[in-house]
Amino acid sequence: MIRLVGMGALAGLLAILALGAGCQSWDGHIALGKYSTRPVYDAGIRTVRVPVFKNKTQVFQGNSGIENELTTVIIRSIESRTPYKVVPENQDADTELTGVITAFTKGIVNRNQLNEVREAETYLSVDVVWKDLRTGEILSQPRRRELDTPTAAFNLPPVGPPNVVPVRITSTGSFIPELGQSITSSRQVNFERVGQQIVQMMERPW
Repeated sequence: MIRLVGMGALAGLLAILALGAGCQSWDGHIALGKYSTRPVYDAGIRTVRVPVFKNKTQVFQGNSGIENELTTVIIRSIESRTPYKVVPENQDADTELTGVITAFTKGIVNRNQLNEVREAETYLSVDVVWKDLRTGEILSQPRRRELDTPTAAFNLPPVGPPNVVPVRITSTGSFIPELGQSITSSRQVNFERVGQQIVQMMERPW
């Protein structure tokens, strides 16, 4: 049985089919506006080597060793949010992510009537470089940008190898002692935010 379709409905159907065909790219993926079926991450990369980040800061007592904690959080973020596998420092890898902690400070935001700390914050700044070990290409350099807006007082020059401009990632985390929060919890918030921004940096540019 053949069902007759009105001219208006037929025109709409043809338009939808044409739109779908026009949105299909040469690689077979569909792209419509900001949405696409292309993989978010480069499928040609399988492994990432992440040495322990360097720590260039000794601003106040208690920040030594944060490079180990930060590196652990970053490795966990990469393995849980990307298809990449993190391998030990002594193993071959497709790419390598290196980083330098350039600032880690604590500041008082507010005091109560007894001059006790009511609210404080920690500031973390990290310079990272993501390199393709197979080709020598700096994967992070083409997308260089400030992933956050650092305080002007901490707008330090990037630290990294000559001719390689690292990506600067910053985070500020506040804590309120009266609510049981501490510098440790604030520091952990900064670590998680830095890990998330590094994962975003690893996404393929559109």
